[in-house]
Amino acid sequence: MLKGMALAGSLALTAIAVPTSFAAADSMVPSQSRGHTADPEDAGLAFDSAAYTTISVAVDGKPMNVRWYKEICYVAKPVTAAAQQPGGPGGGSSTIPNTACGYQSMNVFVPESAFHDQRAPVYFAVNNSGWMASYVKASVVDGASYNSSTSNVGAALKAGYVFADVADRSRGLVGADGSSPGKAPAAVVDAKAAVRYLRLNDAAMPGSAERIVANGTSGGGALVSILGASGNSGEYRPYLDAIGAAGIDAKGRSTLRDDVFAVNAYCPITDLGNADAAYEWLYNVLATRDGAGQNPSPEAAAAIAAQFPAYEKTLGLRNPDGSVLTAANMLDTVKKEVTRSAEAYLKSDDAHEIPPLGGTFEIQSGGPGSPPATKSYVNDWIDVDNSADKVLSVDMKRYLAFVVSQATLKTTPAFDALGVNGTTTGRTETDLFGPPNQKYMNYTEFSWDHNDVAGDGSGIDDTGLTWDEYTGKRSTTVDDQIHLINPMDFIGTGADTSANWYVRTGTRDRDTSFTVSINLDRALEADKQVEDVDYQLAWNQPHAGNYDVPEAMAWIAEAVRKAGDPLAPGRHG
Repeated sequence: MLKGMALAGSLALTAIAVPTSFAAADSMVPSQSRGHTADPEDAGLAFDSAAYTTISVAVDGKPMNVRWYKEICYVAKPVTAAAQQPGGPGGGSSTIPNTACGYQSMNVFVPESAFHDQRAPVYFAVNNSGWMASYVKASVVDGASYNSSTSNVGAALKAGYVFADVADRSRGLVGADGSSPGKAPAAVVDAKAAVRYLRLNDAAMPGSAERIVANGTSGGGALVSILGASGNSGEYRPYLDAIGAAGIDAKGRSTLRDDVFAVNAYCPITDLGNADAAYEWLYNVLATRDGAGQNPSPEAAAAIAAQFPAYEKTLGLRNPDGSVLTAANMLDTVKKEVTRSAEAYLKSDDAHEIPPLGGTFEIQSGGPGSPPATKSYVNDWIDVDNSADKVLSVDMKRYLAFVVSQATLKTTPAFDALGVNGTTTGRTETDLFGPPNQKYMNYTEFSWDHNDVAGDGSGIDDTGLTWDEYTGKRSTTVDDQIHLINPMDFIGTGADTSANWYVRTGTRDRDTSFTVSINLDRALEADKQVEDVDYQLAWNQPHAGNYDVPEAMAWIAEAVRKAGDPLAPGRHG
């Protein structure tokens, strides 16, 4: 189905019938004044300014009182979750206390400097990793101490920002009825609903809904990217209506906005429909998989990689020098971004140095709950003049080998692996797609056409249809799901894309192809709505986020300063 008809047909994933007309651009009812309730259902979503608990924290050693508005349910018709959810200690399950709205709530923390400040930015933090569902989290803990130079939580509180921990449905969520109600585009719909709640209650809440800064890492980075790209798109209206989001009237019209002021995204796992092709192209074009001994399916890897050049050509993107970005010059583009990253690192501090050729990178690893370990990796790929803050050369073949030497490459396919080669379990994103009563559905042509698990409801073997035949049917929804979580489909269109973007992907990130964030950057740069794009490959960083708190917060502060008073007439987003 064409993306322009993205909501035509019967949408099993939300169990509502959606008229084709909903796929048209949003015809939003003119905005109401701050906090005006436009629809009777919205009355149940009114913010209670007295419903807080005061907690005490320390930021940079100084005490601070914070008002905690606990687990605000931001929709009128939340989806009830099962008490037992997957992902507990040791891969087991965990028990959640808030089954009624724990995946559609937010914890709002207001530092004392913002108790009565309706101009303060709202730091809107999503906490998904790998596009997994995110139960409501409390990042601000009574009695805790925060360092504003290393903690984005502490930095936001110190700056006087309202901090919102936003939960959302996504893959892995088990409903009370045993279904999977987190299928795409649920996470995006929930994030939009949370934004709409903030807009509905803007007059009653501290902070300004006109200065929402959406922050996320990995799957969360992808989520805030699509949130920022698709502002006010009419394609989401029926989904928002189904969960009782604020600002959808009885006629299905939007009376509130869901665009955001700024996006702060780290290593976004986005453009999932093309992520496998981008990944296999990057790690096969210079035989990186073969060199690392990590190519168990060479024919499949080659077939998937072969799709990338044609896809890249369809984007029609350009580099800063005006050249068309293609697969033919993509490696050189990545090389230039790595060079820019290294030189920015050297120039940022006189003490910064990069090991000489033959020297070693000392890299610390170790996740939460495990002891840190330092390993040495020989620098055989980048030659620099530290005294001049200058990169002399980058060997791309050895650079990619360096990246994969620290973390084993993903499977082939990397993102849509369930159902292929008999695979029925794993952490790839296949279970983000399909109807809620189905475990997973392949969402790429290769995986669909190569699905060999009988009875899983996906692929030629179960449907008798090739990918092109299946997605050509008007009743098909998997292609709509792909579209509705892909920022590339909304940037440069009629959607109200955020004007401000800060995007980082680590130079050691092997989780997603570097081409994904590069394409995102080039698309944003070409969008006339976008005023500021601060994009970099972050030097010597892995798949992670919020490692550059002072720089990111300074960027946010400057964007807020340039935007002016959010309460001034005519100013928004």
